[in-house]
Amino acid sequence: MRVLDAAAVSAWARACVDSLSVLRPAINGINVYPVADSDTGSNLLHTMTGAREALTSAETPDAATALAVLARGAVLHARGNSGVILSQVVRGIADWAAGGAPLDGAGLAAALGQADQAATGAVSRPVAGTMLTVLHSVSAAVREETRPLAEVARTAADTAAAALEETPKQLPALAKAGVVDAGGRGLVAVLDALAAVITGAAEQPTHELQAIGISEPQPYAWEVMYLLDDVDEDRLPAFRKELSGFGDSVTVAGDGAGRHAVHVHCADIGAAIEAGLQLGRPRRIRVEPLITPTPIEPGGGLDRSVVAVVRGGGLAELLRAEGVAVLAVPEGETPGVEDLIGLFNEAAGQHLIVLPGGPDLTAAADAAAGHTMAGDRDVVVIPCASPVQVLAALAVHDGDRRANDDVVAMAEAAAATRRGELRIATEESLTWVGRAQSGDVIGLVDDEVVLIEPAPASETNLVAAAVGVLNRMLTAGGELVTVLSGADAPQGVAAELAGQLRLEHPEVELTSYASGQCDTVLLMGVE
Repeated sequence: MRVLDAAAVSAWARACVDSLSVLRPAINGINVYPVADSDTGSNLLHTMTGAREALTSAETPDAATALAVLARGAVLHARGNSGVILSQVVRGIADWAAGGAPLDGAGLAAALGQADQAATGAVSRPVAGTMLTVLHSVSAAVREETRPLAEVARTAADTAAAALEETPKQLPALAKAGVVDAGGRGLVAVLDALAAVITGAAEQPTHELQAIGISEPQPYAWEVMYLLDDVDEDRLPAFRKELSGFGDSVTVAGDGAGRHAVHVHCADIGAAIEAGLQLGRPRRIRVEPLITPTPIEPGGGLDRSVVAVVRGGGLAELLRAEGVAVLAVPEGETPGVEDLIGLFNEAAGQHLIVLPGGPDLTAAADAAAGHTMAGDRDVVVIPCASPVQVLAALAVHDGDRRANDDVVAMAEAAAATRRGELRIATEESLTWVGRAQSGDVIGLVDDEVVLIEPAPASETNLVAAAVGVLNRMLTAGGELVTVLSGADAPQGVAAELAGQLRLEHPEVELTSYASGQCDTVLLMGVE
């Protein structure tokens, strides 16, 4: 097949339903994120079954028309978070085909790129290690492809399968359960079915999926879904934000014809529906109980996870490399309920230790820890005034200790870490140690100004100020200095500072990392 036609679209819909029917129990069995409620396979099958039925009763003279009908049917029958995302995959392909260009190899590649954009745009908080990550890998792999249709379809399916195997490395909840992402596995089945139709192969699902046991689930919140008609598109961003304040897994997905499928996990059913009433006309309202996330204990280890909330891309990557689920918050923003509940759900386990990298992040984490959507998990927030305290707490984390003992040790390590900081003054100000001018280097210890290094903020002046701050901190003793360089720090500052410390404090060990923070030049911790 060189170009996808209407008959192939119908065949693809049937193949998806057949494949998902076979895989449904296995996909349900590996469903651990965002909630281990064992319904992802069922939701994907329900979504595609409704889409196929819509197609069987419609006149479809060409592929573009068939795909448009299939997309509307998928949105109309979308069930669950995974079903809504899948409906947007179909819609993205349909939207591209509506432009009139043929769905040959290059056309399918471009359509998959549009599917990636549509699916990602429907999700309020995309998370790495989910079916969105698998779809993004596919889009990147076939971008600007010009090969024949069959080769592009096969590449898409093979890339999806490879990306699926990587999902446990990207999402701690999957790694702890020892499974791949359930929604991603469904997407692989959908792309396998497409490749089989295009190539003429008899594709049968053969992958073995590891199921996990989920016993005696208890409802703790609700999955609310409805269709929303007569929507003012300009008000959708505010609507998404409002839903995000109720819980997590927020998706608002359109069908391209004015109708939107709304999905949210929340504790207040009425509030979620009332938000829709303020925007349009909700119908086909569906509410189902969610179950308490089940602790996963592979290998008999303690049921505990550590997550962090920080600013700075470099710091976030450093923590992720240590196996910690991280919410990277943009500078100047405060994380919302959905952001933090989503972070909590990325980690498996009954006991959850949260390390926030600043006072405002600590306050936000405290609020989310007491939210109904946290379920009955034991969420403990360790107050940290600086990212250096986050690193200090993480350094003493020991999963072999009792959970309470581990929390105490981490909290003590964070509290015992003295904090230093260098900032560049942006305006004239009066401090305890004198008047600072715009452009001066300001040195702080535990939030108090202790020195001012006159402008400019050169590498030499920054090192001198950092040494001055550390000398004050080390008068009380210390064995380890941790330095986090911000986005505006000159490249050689950390190395020059290390050399100065070796001369003045040879007994002290220094570690330095690039944090990527924008609000400070250097952060320093002494333990």
